[in-house]
Amino acid sequence: MTMPQVETLFPPAAPAPIAPLSPAVRWGEMIFVSGQVPRDVNGVITKGGVAEQTRTVLENIRLILEGCGSSLHEVVKTTVFLTRISDMAEMNAVYAEVFGEHRPARSTVEVSALGKPEFLVEIEVIAVSSASP
Repeated sequence: MTMPQVETLFPPAAPAPIAPLSPAVRWGEMIFVSGQVPRDVNGVITKGGVAEQTRTVLENIRLILEGCGSSLHEVVKTTVFLTRISDMAEMNAVYAEVFGEHRPARSTVEVSALGKPEFLVEIEVIAVSSASP
């Protein structure tokens, strides 16, 4: 049996990474999306609180997944990094709105800092898809 190869994915509609990484990789039917921060597709950091930033992050994830032949409804696991765990309720409200009835497994952790002082949230996901990009 041949093992699937790891394929790096750079969906054209997704924000360009600011670090030496791939926005996503595919291994078989699994898609692993790198942690997304609150920068829009033009690289502009989202102003406002954790709600606005969570919305931008989840939009970036949606764009990446759709560019890889998947969707938010095919996400099986998320990891949320917050600089203040006290922001969880606000982040949860946006997260629940975006994911709707779909409830992927999730871990949420507080971190001392993210890539820039303005970043309040970062989210990474694992999704499934049998589609090719």
